[in-house]
Amino acid sequence: MALLQLLAESEGAGDAAISIELHDDVAWEEAGTPTELLQMKHHVSRARDLTDTSDDLWRTIGVWLDAGPSDGEGPILTLITTAAAAHETAAAALRPATRDVDRALQLLEAAAVGSRAESTRAIREHFMQLRPADRSRFVSRVRVLDQSPQISDVDELVRHQLRWAVPIGRQRPFMQRLWGWWFERVVEMLRREVRSVSVLSLGIFIDDLRSEFTQDNLPTFDDLGLPTQQIPDYEDRPFVHQLRWVAAPETQLRRAVLDYYRAYAHTARWLEEDLIGIEELQRFEARVQQEWETSFAWALNDLPASATEEQKLAAGQKLLRAALDQPELRLRDRYSDPFFARGKHHELADAGSIGWHPEFRGKLQELLLTRSA
Repeated sequence: MALLQLLAESEGAGDAAISIELHDDVAWEEAGTPTELLQMKHHVSRARDLTDTSDDLWRTIGVWLDAGPSDGEGPILTLITTAAAAHETAAAALRPATRDVDRALQLLEAAAVGSRAESTRAIREHFMQLRPADRSRFVSRVRVLDQSPQISDVDELVRHQLRWAVPIGRQRPFMQRLWGWWFERVVEMLRREVRSVSVLSLGIFIDDLRSEFTQDNLPTFDDLGLPTQQIPDYEDRPFVHQLRWVAAPETQLRRAVLDYYRAYAHTARWLEEDLIGIEELQRFEARVQQEWETSFAWALNDLPASATEEQKLAAGQKLLRAALDQPELRLRDRYSDPFFARGKHHELADAGSIGWHPEFRGKLQELLLTRSA
């Protein structure tokens, strides 16, 4: 719901930001000062009415009374509820479209005195202990947004709010990325790692996200996790053997396993989400192999006829470094995350299509014979 609020208020909001569980359930702030406090009340049934004696209403008032009720310049106090404000009630009088503060104050005072509900007695007494002018100032800051969307409706409402940004045919992965980003921000706010999320930061993220779904770009997913297997579990994979044949350092082995896994996982996700076709992936693999073939031929050409194993290792290491450091080798023009090209190199090395040691083909044959023995 807070994300929907952030989107709904984004136009003309300037440097406004929204916080969670800092000033209130949710709060709007500017320059660190709260300008609106929001209490969220969600009910599974839409049929529930909000009356002048409702617990939801008075418990919300109780929260706000503790925050300084007599401050006439204090933040707006907004109750957002899935319930409907009953006809001729204070809540109905505090809707933005039918606002009547004087009538709402009269009804709340009558309910505070006339209700016999034990659950809200202390709050009602606190309300009536305010001076009349303070009660009036307090109620003047309150507004009620009733019949608000239920949680199950929020995703669709966010999609509608972003209908100008979500690329056609890419709605599901786009929304997954957006919700993933938002949940991370919520966790950061709850942990007090960040104070709030601004309209500007949301706008920047959406602009960047939208650019990832253009025809010349692709999204990088952060929710694919790390390999479930560790390096020792990959020890017998041909691409790891290939790295060891040129004495690649352990740091490179760990990086290779991660790149191999991420490239494989992203390929599967992109295909699943219909973000790319198998033919385009095959064309990229062919480019990777062609670039390697050129570099491998030069590496062999530079080796003396009676090259020592040390020289072969040096040539293989040079070839490996050059192959894994090609920023211009991209799947798409604007997709510049280097893990994918590196991972594809390791995938092709795993299949035996490419290699680093000058004699990698013979070594792979020996490896296969050893396994079949």
